[in-house]
Amino acid sequence: MNYKLSPSDLTFLYDGCRRCFWLKVRQGIVQPSIPLPGIFSKIAGLLKTHYSGMRTEKVHSALPPGIVKYGEKWVQSQPISFEDHEHTVYIKGRFDIVVEFDDKTYGVVDFKTGNPDEEKADLYSRQLHAYIYALEHPVPGAIGLSPITKLGLLYFYPNDTSQPSLEKLNYESDVHWVEIQRNDDTFKRFLETALAVLESDTPPALTPGCNWCGYAAKLAREKLI
Repeated sequence: MNYKLSPSDLTFLYDGCRRCFWLKVRQGIVQPSIPLPGIFSKIAGLLKTHYSGMRTEKVHSALPPGIVKYGEKWVQSQPISFEDHEHTVYIKGRFDIVVEFDDKTYGVVDFKTGNPDEEKADLYSRQLHAYIYALEHPVPGAIGLSPITKLGLLYFYPNDTSQPSLEKLNYESDVHWVEIQRNDDTFKRFLETALAVLESDTPPALTPGCNWCGYAAKLAREKLI
């Protein structure tokens, strides 16, 4: 088998519940979810439109000179294999933006709405590394970009409002850059660990604290499923 890994699933789904991760990737059983309010999609779309084609000098001072070149494109990697493993994995997902620097290298940037969270940066690092791997090792026909020399999170956190007219209200946000250090070896080791979970013919045990595992277990106890 060549298991498909979504970059977003390598963050909170994997760390939150190995069982739910196994069920999604192996069986296509996805955790029930509450749809995000449309306002978040609207904000994300406005941000990508705002930054499209913008010089990095106007995006954030931490970014080297360059231009926002690509936005919301799908990526897919070649199969990733490991010694002593029969199966492989591949990455498929969609990034927020990619910057082309003036020195012809690239940077992958992910948008986040909220306060910068250094503790979550390690989790989001997996997501960004997944985009990097897919961009530098694309399948035929997929977008490929190399080398990628910078990656990070661009946080937006509302801090004030202004009302220029009776019909318009503006939200002002702080913009924070959280740099992610590239570490390909750590990411590959993580992927091998994730593959070992997927190679098991049975799902991992119920995860304490996982609401969906608890819900399914209760239904089973009550013989409702």
